[in-house]
Amino acid sequence: MANVGVVGIGSYIPETVVTNHKFESYLDTSDEWITEMTGIKERRFAGDNIETSDMAVLAAKKAIENANINKKDIDMIIVATTTPDYHFPSVANIVQSKLNLNHIPSLDQSAACTGFIYALVTAYHFVEAGTYKNVLVIGADKMSKIVDFNDRSTAILFGDGASAVVLSEVSDGYGIKSFELGSDGDGGESLYVDKDTHHIKMNGREVFKFAVRAIKESSLSVVKKAGLRSENIDMLIPHQANIRIMDYARQKMNLPNDKLSQTLKYYGNTSAASIPISIDYELSNKRIKEGDHIVLVGYGGGLTWGAVCMTWGK
Repeated sequence: MANVGVVGIGSYIPETVVTNHKFESYLDTSDEWITEMTGIKERRFAGDNIETSDMAVLAAKKAIENANINKKDIDMIIVATTTPDYHFPSVANIVQSKLNLNHIPSLDQSAACTGFIYALVTAYHFVEAGTYKNVLVIGADKMSKIVDFNDRSTAILFGDGASAVVLSEVSDGYGIKSFELGSDGDGGESLYVDKDTHHIKMNGREVFKFAVRAIKESSLSVVKKAGLRSENIDMLIPHQANIRIMDYARQKMNLPNDKLSQTLKYYGNTSAASIPISIDYELSNKRIKEGDHIVLVGYGGGLTWGAVCMTWGK
């Protein structure tokens, strides 16, 4: 069996910055309250002329370049998203076309904010089995098009963005060491998109309780499966939804604060894009280096959750 890991990464962050003060102007809220309760200071919104697939393509091109491979070497595309351009064709189909990679398999994977973890694990199995050599895995969401901006409880949380990785065979000692996926369809009514309004609806209290349990249990589980201890983990990269949930997981893993990736203050909750955006951010700031053990953990609508433990490097 091959060792499988990330050999290239790239992100697209929209230019338009929306601070908490924007919501102060028309909602019963404040910058101080939003910051304290969520950890979010600002988020990015894509323009009306930019679709999820556009962001995905821009991130994909950067990831392929970073992997130092020809785009023709990509032999499968998986896009994690819950905000597709259309019901069909899939975002992955559109990305395939825009990259001129016709005839390779391409598909979308829908697991809300856990989508990137699901897509990463799916790609991992294809590469490990030798079915495909270089799988392009993208997390991309334009959350601004499904947010009700008059709903104080959800309007403040979300942002837009995309990030992509190239998953391939890596050297011994590197790559994905363990993973865990889960879902609880009985909890789906706690976080969903309304079929009539097409807006996000959330029971914040129930989602919070679910998230703190899922993030703790799945993070600790993948560390144990990898044959490691919490003190061996160099970086915890959780889905960026709420600083209190993230900090809870950090404490349960007995990690110092500097080992917790925190990008939601800049980008908000970008759903399936949040984990790979955070990986890219930490790499650019030289907080992840070759040989580091990192834990990725996601949770979200479905209800879904998942985690991956990996050793960074090629």
